[in-house]
Amino acid sequence: METLVVVGAGPKALAVAAKAHVLRALGLSAPRVVVVEAQAVGGNWLPSGGWTDGQHRLGTSPEKDIGFPYRSTWARGHNRAINQAMTAYSWTSFLVEHGTYAEWIDRGRPSPQHHVWAKYLQWVAREIDLELVLGTVSAIAAAADGWLVTAVDADGVPTQIDADALMMTGPGRSAKALAKHPKVLSIAEFWDLAGKRRLPVSSRVAVIGGGETAGSALDELVRHGMLSISVISPMATLYTRGESYFENSLFSDAVKWTALSMAERRDVIRRTDRGVFSVRVQESLLGDNRVHHMQGRVVRLVDQGEGVALTLRNELRPDQVHAFDLVIDATGGQPLWFLDLFDANASDLLELAVGGELTTARIEASIDYDLAVSGLDTKLFLPNLAALAQGPGFPNLSCLGELSDRVLRSMTATPGRRPSEVAPARMAPGG
Repeated sequence: METLVVVGAGPKALAVAAKAHVLRALGLSAPRVVVVEAQAVGGNWLPSGGWTDGQHRLGTSPEKDIGFPYRSTWARGHNRAINQAMTAYSWTSFLVEHGTYAEWIDRGRPSPQHHVWAKYLQWVAREIDLELVLGTVSAIAAAADGWLVTAVDADGVPTQIDADALMMTGPGRSAKALAKHPKVLSIAEFWDLAGKRRLPVSSRVAVIGGGETAGSALDELVRHGMLSISVISPMATLYTRGESYFENSLFSDAVKWTALSMAERRDVIRRTDRGVFSVRVQESLLGDNRVHHMQGRVVRLVDQGEGVALTLRNELRPDQVHAFDLVIDATGGQPLWFLDLFDANASDLLELAVGGELTTARIEASIDYDLAVSGLDTKLFLPNLAALAQGPGFPNLSCLGELSDRVLRSMTATPGRRPSEVAPARMAPGG
């Protein structure tokens, strides 16, 4: 049995581990899935993860859970059984288990708070007996037949895990800020202070970023007594995420994605996913006259009195300088955060596979159907970078069931055959 190591115990890891659990229960082949997590299952949905205070609500429907869209194509003759078995780990099954299903329905199916979503993921982990290694990944080395992952636990004790394949998930660290300055907060510092009700008293606040990370921060800030809140982003305005059937179907059904040109794909991502706020957050901001948008990129930060001055740059007009009492860097995660963990050999192999310097654009273009980097002898699954090549639902919660199908089918493929051509492989008794 091959071993798939997943870094980060979030929804993607749980989707793959649960699907592998179901496949084995049905007598089908599946890899051993080992998940490495620095904090806890669902940690990025908890205050300790640095991306939320746990009280804000999920931006997507919770019914887009780890099995959604329940349209498995993994194994001919077994797909219906796989779909049915996966419903045991659905959001509704979690509510039924805890006796809250009727209440959730009667309240109009509200999106859960982030900490409740984390509880759902933790429930799935217990139900499938998730193989979890608690520790921070400190190094990833290229091995002769895969990857060697080193994780360090809270006591500083290292553990090395041999992986036949590797999947990286999550947005990376949330502690990075525009500058080291007492008036500039990273998103982790912001949520820590907000959760403790210790945000600095400020009249003029700036939030840098136009995506959902910034949207959640704004949703919290409007509950405080700031006189003005400026949102700084290079976009012409603050866009709302498209939420109609037509946009959502592109997230749920990756097959439609292949019919679009690259220009059309970029347009869909720009309008519906990157640099947009959810409808719920946008509606809460519309009625607050303290919130304003400033277009531009921050190119300079200097002290000014007890605050800071930001220089904003736009192509068609001179630089503008604005002063603030508090600045929050909510630009989100770093797409290539995991490269800092790779040793020289691993980085060289990846450069050879993508054909040059390791840039976001090159790696995004290299993501194959199975969500792994094409051209590597050993699988490196990067679903967070799969939007452009394979569909916008893979980096988020929109098609976790399809994600797990593609990853697991790839690991049981016969050499020389495309994953879509692979018939289900029966495990030998006791295997």
